[in-house]
Amino acid sequence: MTENEISYQIRSAIYEVYFALGPGLLESSYEFALKHELETRGLNVKAQVKLSLNYKDVIWEDAYRIDY
Repeated sequence: MTENEISYQIRSAIYEVYFALGPGLLESSYEFALKHELETRGLNVKAQVKLSLNYKDVIWEDAYRIDY
């Protein structure tokens, strides 16, 4: 897939989830549904990926979590 095709799949998945679930739910509900929608479209998705923080040679292993 090209970058434009991937971008189209992501944007259309977002719209699909929003129209199916509507507004007002917790973020975790949308995250679950979007991950499922992207995977059904053939995209390889990882959710809640840990990212470390290095501050003056001290490493905090799970300082951040990246949504996707």
